[in-house]
Amino acid sequence: MTPPVLAGVDGSPESTAAAHWAAEEALRRGAPLRLVHAWPWLTDGRASFADPDDLPVAAQRMLAGTADEVRERHPGVHVHTDVVLDAAVDGLVAAAEGAGLLVVGSRGLGGFAGLLVGSVSMAVAARAAAPVVVVRAAGPSGTGTAAAAAAHPGTGTGTGAGEGAGAGAVSEVVVGVDAGAPSDAVLAFAFREAGLRGARVRAVHGWDLPPAFAVVGFLPSGTEMAQLQAGEQKALAAALAAHRERHPETEVVEQVRLGAARTLVEESAGAGLVVVGRRRRPHDFGPRLGRVAHAVLHHAHAPVAVVPHD
Repeated sequence: MTPPVLAGVDGSPESTAAAHWAAEEALRRGAPLRLVHAWPWLTDGRASFADPDDLPVAAQRMLAGTADEVRERHPGVHVHTDVVLDAAVDGLVAAAEGAGLLVVGSRGLGGFAGLLVGSVSMAVAARAAAPVVVVRAAGPSGTGTAAAAAAHPGTGTGTGAGEGAGAGAVSEVVVGVDAGAPSDAVLAFAFREAGLRGARVRAVHGWDLPPAFAVVGFLPSGTEMAQLQAGEQKALAAALAAHRERHPETEVVEQVRLGAARTLVEESAGAGLVVVGRRRRPHDFGPRLGRVAHAVLHHAHAPVAVVPHD
């Protein structure tokens, strides 16, 4: 059976947008959709599932209302609902075990105006075993990323920030690639998502100057920069070779520039999805999200998928 697609729901506009985005993804994958609501005030200290009759009326109505809205807008999707008796982060992380994907809103009811990505979304993206997609809600004009996701999930409005958007533009999945230590899990996820959407992959490798230049205190010459750029381009091509071979039907655009986070944020303006990696850690100490993933989650203009990898 295809693993389910999960969406965390709390009644906020962001979580509703996440539910609609997840519904389209479930349809593309041929997977069931599971809407999950964490209710920490009923926790008995264990993550378990409750009978709907035991839940407060408000929680029942919210979850059922979201499920009805999803079914109406996305006919054909098989929707299930669950309430997890645990705190939001722990409950969603536990529920995501064995799931194909977890989709959450950028912030929930506990967030404040102007907050780009809430603490729950960040923590879930940093801890979940499954890939996590973070979706924002629409702004006042209705042109935010979630508005586009709800109307046309998975399709971009252009071909990348550098190429301009417009009618007939090709949808893109933008993926950040560390050409020096590429992750097969991250690239496989990006190519699969592109295949599901009929989109092309824009593989972005952002690089920094070697530390030696900072120590010496000067910038490389034009010739040296060209040599460094050529080396990074060669490394990116090598990182993508096996995935290109596995997916000959998928168009791939390779992009090499100084500065990974900035480039990914800029390219996200015309993307249907941005994919970044998150290295699994054997312990709970230190930050779980890298600098690039953190920046992209806060500033990207499209839904962001955070894919865990070794």
